[in-house]
Amino acid sequence: MIKILWADDEIDLLKPHIIYLQEKGYELFPVKSGDEALDLLLDNRFDLIFLDENMPGISGLETLSKIKAKYPNVPVIMITKSEEESIMEEAIGSKISDYLIKPVNPNQILLSIKKNIETNRLVEKKVTKDYQNQFRDISLSLSSSLTKEDWVNIYKKLVYWEIELENSGSQDIEQILSVQKSEANSLFYKFIKNNYIKWIQGDDPPLFSHELIKNKVIKHFNSESPLYFIVIDNLRYDQWKVIEPLLLKDFVKEEEDMYYSILPTATQYSRNSIFSGLTPLDIQNRFPDKWKNDEDEGGKNMYEEDFLIDQISRLGYANKKISYTKITNIDYGRRVINQIPNLKNNHLNAIVYNFVDMLSHARTDMKVIKELAEDDSAYRSITSSWFEHSALRDIMKKIANQKGRIILTTDHGTINVKKPSKVIGDRNVNTNLRYKQGRNLNFQDSDVFVSTNPKEIMLPKQNVSSKYIFAKEDLYFVYQNNYNKFVNYYKNTFQHGGISLEEILIPVVTLKSRQ
Repeated sequence: MIKILWADDEIDLLKPHIIYLQEKGYELFPVKSGDEALDLLLDNRFDLIFLDENMPGISGLETLSKIKAKYPNVPVIMITKSEEESIMEEAIGSKISDYLIKPVNPNQILLSIKKNIETNRLVEKKVTKDYQNQFRDISLSLSSSLTKEDWVNIYKKLVYWEIELENSGSQDIEQILSVQKSEANSLFYKFIKNNYIKWIQGDDPPLFSHELIKNKVIKHFNSESPLYFIVIDNLRYDQWKVIEPLLLKDFVKEEEDMYYSILPTATQYSRNSIFSGLTPLDIQNRFPDKWKNDEDEGGKNMYEEDFLIDQISRLGYANKKISYTKITNIDYGRRVINQIPNLKNNHLNAIVYNFVDMLSHARTDMKVIKELAEDDSAYRSITSSWFEHSALRDIMKKIANQKGRIILTTDHGTINVKKPSKVIGDRNVNTNLRYKQGRNLNFQDSDVFVSTNPKEIMLPKQNVSSKYIFAKEDLYFVYQNNYNKFVNYYKNTFQHGGISLEEILIPVVTLKSRQ
């Protein structure tokens, strides 16, 4: 039962109101002063407090200040005879939830209770009902023949409901959505398996990683606005949706789209393809000294600036002034904030921000991070919290002050892996849990998309017998040695490199300054 504390020196005159609320199912605790209210709060938890502004002894405003100091999350509704602006400003400044002007009637009181206590419950009820209505439509869509555009729309719907329902409190509904999303991922894997080879060879492809700059960035070269291309490593679509409201304070969203990451959905392949405008196979052919295979020593993304300059030149803009910045730690991020004013006259400024990917890897290796980002919902929350206080947000505010334009994107997404799949390989096989490449691979055929001829999917071939395998849905590869140990270690970690909605369908958003 909802418990309400009501402090008013004329509480006896409010007896009819109290009886009315009791009949509606609320438990009322009436007192005649601020002191009595504070005493009662010492031993009781209340869901809502009604507080008269003008009481003898300790005033309503003084009582309010003391309540908020000790019980900041309890909603307080101020009731006053006065409409003086100064009193209202002080009350609102003290974080009241609502205020009512005497004389009040029972319906006013009831409406205020519902607005401040039951709104969340009513909203959650409506959200749950709306998803139930949408469930059938999504299921019918999944059972039909879907295009690459259809899959983008379905994934957007699933993410929308995932975010809407996470605060619903209905575990049954959340479970239904989880099952529906798993079904979607299973069908999406089959869709990719059936179409990827022809797509990557140029037969009616979706927008892929290596076509991103040509299609989404170049068209803004002649704009008067400073142009920034920002790549946040490993940013999923749902993570974009939770940071979006923060960005829309400073920017207008001109366009929101999704593109398909190439395989493997891993930084070495996807981000090099973005900056070069080439498939990994073509990168190796054009830059044999700069492409590194999985087993090669050294960093795998060391030449993105060179690749970008080369791509812009091939596209006919060799005369354009370009900058490239990679931010891998907070100290350097803070320094870059001060450099933004110097970049506004460039034709293009590319910025790579590597935090979300580091968070994903840290979650695997550090117990405390794993607890903070326990599931998808928590992973979104920690991403939002990071962005709100990050150097990246300050950088983007500086860009907004320049009346700049941002193309914001990522190189791939990530998925919470749950089911192990046994794989056997020699010591030269790469360590990624979502894709493997090598000569002597043994695996469960039903668990993978396999390419015995890497060139057909535009990937470098390290030796004659090399093959690539990509894990489907939420599987992760585990070697037979110490199998149980690594199954437990990697279960429910966020990984990328394979085939899932979360890894392949990723956002690209164009933002224009509001100024």
